[in-house]
Amino acid sequence: MVDLWLIVPSVIAGALAGLLGGMLGIGGGLVIVPALVWVYGIHGVTPALAMQLAVATSLASILFTGFSSVRAHHRRGAVRWDLVRVMAPALVAGALAGTALAEYIGGEWMMRAFGVFAAVMGLQMLLARAHPQHMESATGTASSIGGARGLHAVAAIVIGVASALFGIGGGSLLVPWLHHAGVRLQQAVASSSACGMPIALAGAIGFIVAGWQRADLPAASLGYVHLPVLVALVVASMPMARVGVLLAHRLPAATLRRVFALLLLVVAADFLWQARLS
Repeated sequence: MVDLWLIVPSVIAGALAGLLGGMLGIGGGLVIVPALVWVYGIHGVTPALAMQLAVATSLASILFTGFSSVRAHHRRGAVRWDLVRVMAPALVAGALAGTALAEYIGGEWMMRAFGVFAAVMGLQMLLARAHPQHMESATGTASSIGGARGLHAVAAIVIGVASALFGIGGGSLLVPWLHHAGVRLQQAVASSSACGMPIALAGAIGFIVAGWQRADLPAASLGYVHLPVLVALVVASMPMARVGVLLAHRLPAATLRRVFALLLLVVAADFLWQARLS
């Protein structure tokens, strides 16, 4: 029998993650992971296992949310596929390395790392000033942002590792990186959504393999991916991702970024406090 106290919060988290994913190009893990850790904690799951379940299931859900977002952005010609082709292989390599590292360092340190990461991202979003819009077409090539393919590859590896550790699609790091490199904000958001899919796929596979032999997982789990929660997240996130894309192309995101930044700071404080108690 499905536990509604597990499914209903997952649906709410999935809807919010889908909206923010479509609008800001983030994978949604910054919403899903803390929500699931809280839900699993209520159900008596240890913090370490709850973190791994939340990260793995979040990454799996990003596959579906990302597909919905990318398709909508692509129809508007906003995805820089040239950048995606350059960065995607390095992102996948980083994500696979991140899943191995996550299994090594354990859930408690993942919680501490996630708390620090959320705090840094929240402060960055809260304090960042608006960047000037760069004059660059959607058909530009990777060389149009400086030709620093090696630098972009290194950045992609680091982002991939962080994405797997924290259960995010990478957009929280990819969007500011691409925008700083000279990509227009809407194109950075769209391209980040596309880059998030290979990260999520590699990370989810890694967590499935890592948790395959674990005996204390909830019922209906595929490795660390909890399938009932995954379905709830996907059902809610996919339609809301399309709404987020629509808003991304119609509304300024400055106010929403500030609100989301404050949310990140609250999440960071909560995770660091839980890690202190564990």
